[in-house]
Amino acid sequence: MKSREDSELGIPGEIHARPVRKPGPVVAAIVVLIFALMLAHGIVTNPNFDWPTVWMYLFNENVLSGIGWTLKLTLYSMIIATVLAIILAVMRKSSNPVLRWVSWYFIWFFRGTPVYTQLIFWGLFAVLIPRLAVGVPFGPEFWSIDTKSVVTASVAAVLGLGLNEAAYLSEIVRAGIEAVDDGQTEAAQALGMRRSLIMRRIILPQAMRIIVPPTGNETIGMLKTTSLVLAVPFNLELQFATNAIASRIYKPIPLLLVASIWYLVITTILMILQAQLEKHFGKGFDKSSLSHAGKSAAIDHPTGESAMEAARMNKVKMGGLNA
Repeated sequence: MKSREDSELGIPGEIHARPVRKPGPVVAAIVVLIFALMLAHGIVTNPNFDWPTVWMYLFNENVLSGIGWTLKLTLYSMIIATVLAIILAVMRKSSNPVLRWVSWYFIWFFRGTPVYTQLIFWGLFAVLIPRLAVGVPFGPEFWSIDTKSVVTASVAAVLGLGLNEAAYLSEIVRAGIEAVDDGQTEAAQALGMRRSLIMRRIILPQAMRIIVPPTGNETIGMLKTTSLVLAVPFNLELQFATNAIASRIYKPIPLLLVASIWYLVITTILMILQAQLEKHFGKGFDKSSLSHAGKSAAIDHPTGESAMEAARMNKVKMGGLNA
């Protein structure tokens, strides 16, 4: 028996197929639920996890201070990496061969060496270069300062993380720039816009749709990479703070859980912010909502062009089924 919507559309020979029963998802959900309950029961009841100690040190003063320093390192490093990555990506696209080679060499060096090794070198920077000076190249110095007073442990950690991340992030930015159609640049040039203005007002805003998702992943990775700044050495971030407490009370597992819980909380917040940014920069590109809206309008008001569109979509579906 035909439904009211089908009768109003007037589509002859409409097939009313019943959905195929699919027990697979139900079985998979039951299996996953059983394993999840077993895992949760084992974690909660295992005395070796020592949950009372976890709750005791979860909001410890040193742990909270470590969280603050971890967020600072992540923020400052990503700011340096983002600014430098945009510059490097633009240099890679430049018509000047010198700029292209400088950008390529920077990316090659910092991607080709481990971040831990780079952090050690930044920690030894004051040993390699005891004083920073300004003057004539290969000539007299006008002004100098002790390197240790400038490149402190925190500065070395931020520079090491930021420069290493810039090499990876620049390739993400370059991919986003290349994803923008060349016609956008040609149209802007036809209007007499400068290359710098085209990049700032035309290319980068459209490239953000491509750049934001992997940049969010890199930010979350940077959050966890801050645990390596011990190589500088820098001993105020979250991982070192929990390790110090664990060494003092001889209970490493509960303090590892404390660090893991806080990393998960911060990562969750960053993922939510990333989703909001993706939604913002994806405006005008998502066609699924428009298609869904058009389909709903065709069902609710099956007259005129809407009815014709609904009939056309049903014919396409039937053609696929018959094929």
